[in-house]
Amino acid sequence: MANAALRNFIAGEWIAAEASETLPVRNPATGEVLDQVPLSSAEDAGRAVAAAAAAFPDWRHTPAVDRVQYLFKLKALMEDHFEDLARSITLENGKTLAESRGEMRRAIENVEVACGIPLLMQGAFSEDIARGIDEFMIRQPLGVSAIICPFNFPGMIPFWFLPYSLACGNTAVVKPSEKVPRTMRMIFELLEAVKLPTGVVNLLNGAREAVDALLEHPAVRTVSFVGSTPVARHIYATAAAHGKRVQCQGGAKNPIVIMPDADMEMTVRIAADSAFGNAGQRCLAASLAITVGEADASFGEAIAETAASRRVGYGLDDGVEMGPVITMESKARIEGLIGKGVEEGAQLAVDGRDASIAGYEQGSFVRPTVLRKIMPGGEVFRTEIFGPVLGLMPVTDLDQAIERVNSGSYGNMACIFTSDGAAARAFRNGVEAGNIGVNIGVAAPMAFFPFSGWKDSFLGDLHGQSRHAVEFFTQTKVVVERWPEEWSRTF
Repeated sequence: MANAALRNFIAGEWIAAEASETLPVRNPATGEVLDQVPLSSAEDAGRAVAAAAAAFPDWRHTPAVDRVQYLFKLKALMEDHFEDLARSITLENGKTLAESRGEMRRAIENVEVACGIPLLMQGAFSEDIARGIDEFMIRQPLGVSAIICPFNFPGMIPFWFLPYSLACGNTAVVKPSEKVPRTMRMIFELLEAVKLPTGVVNLLNGAREAVDALLEHPAVRTVSFVGSTPVARHIYATAAAHGKRVQCQGGAKNPIVIMPDADMEMTVRIAADSAFGNAGQRCLAASLAITVGEADASFGEAIAETAASRRVGYGLDDGVEMGPVITMESKARIEGLIGKGVEEGAQLAVDGRDASIAGYEQGSFVRPTVLRKIMPGGEVFRTEIFGPVLGLMPVTDLDQAIERVNSGSYGNMACIFTSDGAAARAFRNGVEAGNIGVNIGVAAPMAFFPFSGWKDSFLGDLHGQSRHAVEFFTQTKVVVERWPEEWSRTF
């Protein structure tokens, strides 16, 4: 079994992990075992960090204009292998091929933005802050970056961090989710072809033991993570206790507010794509629709009809609009939360449980589900379901809708659908969330904006992507300098 397992990429070589245990990597639509992933040991993690640390001194002194040349080459290779990468995502994650293509496009956009690091990393200079004294600030890399990735976007989310870390002069160890390691293996095959200096990038497969080793290793200087809030709290607390700079994107319970004056046809289509796209396994998936006044009846009926008619199946098949959830365990958890919602008094408008797709009976499918009149403060209101489940909650006016939005513990995304500019302004000004959408169902920032998150959706100060990433992966140094003229005249 060990010989069949995926290998780590450490110090420029593909090497077997010294792991006593492996896990199967399954296609969630078919149940087929695609690979075995090793649960790398702390010793494996130590080797990866040591390789990155050894590569750092030379890499940090490589000019930024030279560092980004490797990223230009990587972008070209990712374009050349675009379809293969997208197909890999669908095979191991289950999302549709169209969704996988969109994911890879966002990954490439982050490489493009990081290629601007010679400008983005510039410092500042002030002459004559006092007579004959100048002061300036420069940005320098920190060292080894650990990047711990989730299962839901195996191709995109690593690129919120990796290209910026490298462009800024850091070296990196990437730990993909043990559920979806294949796409990152393909990415590292492209990185190998780019011929980065030995040890600059390293791939470490595994689970908690490998992660904890990264969090505690003294040579790791930064930790980037995306996943659930409970795990984010562990990552943040452990890494911070060991003196590391940390950014942790946690869970979400993303509300969308439907105003009575919304373009209902457009709203229903966009809301359905948000709630049920990627089988609801997006950190920006709409999971709670707060309907204002008469919007409850019109939106509720239309979204139920749309959910019931959505075509569910294997993501590589033509015409499929939604694939499976990631595992059978996820399917059971999601279906349990649907049942909990009914117990709490919600009306089951569309029931997606016990789904069976012809030809893919071994797949972990949950059909789109709509729960109407969910209870404020109940478990389904509070809990991130992370599946294709949309809860509806009626309120009387916009003020009450904003109050409901802000009563939740998460703050990743909030959206409003309206034709009223004043309502949109009041919403974006008053809601407590880091990513805001106006007539948008998935308010995902482009690569040149940070991926914001508030409250329990984010632990840290600087987010992924764009200038936040540049600030996160650099430390500032201020120099105050005097050169008296009489010294100069002596030479």
